[in-house]
Amino acid sequence: MKEQLRDALRHHAQAVTIVTASGHGGPVGTTVSSFTSASFEPPLVVVWIGEGASVWPVLRTAPLFAVHLLDTAQTALADLFATKGADRFGEGTRWRPDDDGVPWLLDAPVRLRCRTARRIAVGDHIALVGEPLEITHSDIAAPLVRHQGRYTSVA
Repeated sequence: MKEQLRDALRHHAQAVTIVTASGHGGPVGTTVSSFTSASFEPPLVVVWIGEGASVWPVLRTAPLFAVHLLDTAQTALADLFATKGADRFGEGTRWRPDDDGVPWLLDAPVRLRCRTARRIAVGDHIALVGEPLEITHSDIAAPLVRHQGRYTSVA
């Protein structure tokens, strides 16, 4: 059933995002395609993180995190943050920490700085619920989307 579900969900187009946070070992981040709004009153978003994800030990206790929505020109950045063991915050990544140390990816057209509101275990994933504290955005002519195991766009 696991493989059937995975194959079926490949037909569901999802926006590609990068989630970042800061821990005692420095900045962490990962590419995520399971992100959505949860509520407008109060404003809440949800990102799903696998319990085995390299960022989970930091996100398990991080009071703040950021979600970055990408555009089609950022497939290399999405791949970098999806690669295990990669130097995600090396010279090739334009970023800076905010006042609380949360990494901001400077080239992301949409950024949401969130306070962690809840962590809800569901199967082998955690619903990381965030309350947006700051949102910056510019127009995205062509958002980066994952469909059928490939990057694409809806534009």
